[in-house]
Amino acid sequence: MANIGIFCATAGGTSLKIAEALAEEFGVDEIVNMEEDFDEVEQLLEYDVLFLGSSTWGQGDVHHSWVDPLFEIKSDAVDFSGKKVAFFGAGDSVKHGEHFCSALGKLYETFVSSGATPIGSVDKDDYTYESSLALIDGKFCGLAIDEHNESDKTQERIENWIEILKTQI
Repeated sequence: MANIGIFCATAGGTSLKIAEALAEEFGVDEIVNMEEDFDEVEQLLEYDVLFLGSSTWGQGDVHHSWVDPLFEIKSDAVDFSGKKVAFFGAGDSVKHGEHFCSALGKLYETFVSSGATPIGSVDKDDYTYESSLALIDGKFCGLAIDEHNESDKTQERIENWIEILKTQI
């Protein structure tokens, strides 16, 4: 089994719910809470596969605890070549449909431009929203969850995504 790290920033708990399901399925003992447990970018480099989660804030921004690490990755040209990265997170497709889960797209842009290989894209057809920076080549670049408006789809979406990840790790 690959060496998997789960790094998660959450406000309402949805991203953590996804992280916990991933940890259980892939036998990961620790979830790094970006607010409480994250110390330095080098922590990310310890793993072959990264599951990265963030809720979406404001105008499609990542959770505040991701801001400094993303800046450091970009400014220090941290190399993620050889790393597989999957993105997950939460958004609100009604109140913030114009930025639905756009934090995933910002994580994607940073890590892929730093050499990481993205995995776990998800078909967009089962979602209702206006726009999203998480759309890459016609698919979501990871798992987008709307616990506010589509909570009835959350468990099935998580389970389906885990099956996708199993084939790509």
